[in-house]
Amino acid sequence: MGYSVGQVAGFAGVTVRTLHHYDEIGLLSPSGRSGAGHRRYDDADLDRLQRILFYRELGFPLDEVAVLLDDPHADPREHLRRQHALLSERIDRLQQMAKAVEHAMEANKMGINLTPEERFEVFGDKDPEQYAQEAEERWGGTEAYAESRRRAAGYTKDDWKRVQEESADWGVRYAALVAAGEPADGEAAMAMAEEHRLHIGHWYYDCPYEMHTCLGDMYVADERFKAYYDSMGPGVAEHLRDAITANAVRNA
Repeated sequence: MGYSVGQVAGFAGVTVRTLHHYDEIGLLSPSGRSGAGHRRYDDADLDRLQRILFYRELGFPLDEVAVLLDDPHADPREHLRRQHALLSERIDRLQQMAKAVEHAMEANKMGINLTPEERFEVFGDKDPEQYAQEAEERWGGTEAYAESRRRAAGYTKDDWKRVQEESADWGVRYAALVAAGEPADGEAAMAMAEEHRLHIGHWYYDCPYEMHTCLGDMYVADERFKAYYDSMGPGVAEHLRDAITANAVRNA
């Protein structure tokens, strides 16, 4: 009789929605159906799913995964070499960020006051105030810019550490969501887009849905922001933009 979609989701640690999505796009269609028409997976299906999740863990987009699995002429070694290079670059960036966090923690322990430049080292190339600066340039949002500067001026080293930790945690979870094939207009992605909006509103400036949508567009159009979000995982910037737009539409 094979395995039900719920059983396979449990085995693999993915959601039923993800398996349905893989079926809909032809990436993993179950080999059989029950008498009631429910999906039934056999051992060969589980083998394929294992390979899919392997490639997804490495950050391959779903369309490339399909090519690797179905094209007899595809060279998986070349894809792996390319992905290895991307992962190595990402590891280097994360190691640099880890060193900056360690520096901030050591300074805090020794009672050393960090300079404004040192406070922002924890974000690598991403200066949080760029959100407000870009908002001012794009929409003349001087109130948002002033509000962001006012809040940032009062933050302690512990505040900046918490901002970084929240951002890093969100990034890991969102990259995992994208890697799992969750659609941008799905409930999980929209919930994380809302979390992203509230994070901006809590730490920097009020961010209504219209402004958040404009920010989402900027994350793709502006190479600095696109590089930052795509460093979390391939396609994250565009996926986030679409999730932000979907979330704004449902809250209109």
